[in-house]
Amino acid sequence: MASPAVSSLPDLPEPGGLCAIHQPNLFPRLTMLAKLFAADYWIVLDDVQFTRRDYQHRARLGILDEPDRRQWLTVPARLPHGRSTLIRDTLIDDPDRACRTTAGMLRQYYGASPYWPALEQALAPVLDAFGTGRTATVAETSTRALLGLLGWQGKILTSSDLPSPPGRSQRLADLSAITGARAYLCGIGGMTYLDPAPFVAEDIAVTPFRPPTTGICSSGRSLSSLGALAALGPQEVATIMQRLALDDA
Repeated sequence: MASPAVSSLPDLPEPGGLCAIHQPNLFPRLTMLAKLFAADYWIVLDDVQFTRRDYQHRARLGILDEPDRRQWLTVPARLPHGRSTLIRDTLIDDPDRACRTTAGMLRQYYGASPYWPALEQALAPVLDAFGTGRTATVAETSTRALLGLLGWQGKILTSSDLPSPPGRSQRLADLSAITGARAYLCGIGGMTYLDPAPFVAEDIAVTPFRPPTTGICSSGRSLSSLGALAALGPQEVATIMQRLALDDA
């Protein structure tokens, strides 16, 4: 008889794909978006500690015609459990005001783009997500919206819905194994600390994701991907993403 933990698992994707595991980021940078686009499924890592200086509730925007001019868009966060608050439990400080500020900055920075109507329509659910009062929901919804604009056909799971033991590398390997992944797609930063042994034990390959550092990716490690989408349009960015995904297939 199946255990309650197994029977309560969410619908899992078909085994054999590429798995990416990443915390929810607000309007993610191009490098993160490219990694998720190359994966067959994304596990949203929502049950780890929230970090104020990370991208979990903020994004760096570049002005459409002057990308060197940059400004932070930050969703003010409140930590009900202090520094130990998990990402999923972090609350938005004054959600209505944060929503208005976000909408205003997005229009200010990208409203002149010929692709703004499509962007504005796709980002509407992000503004609606402020009503939940949770930073993680807003951040995840923003990533879903941008992946949707690019036509990504993958599946999204949430780490807090999946059983896994503690331990950084062991946990990543076990989460990947639950989905039946053939490979774990790992960013350059993650490769510096990842222990390959748990992945070897699960017969899961660790595939480094190394996006280019030229063209639109030259600022992809710091700027939100909204800038590229506003400058080039979703179709052109999707073409670039597809090419990068093939390189990592």
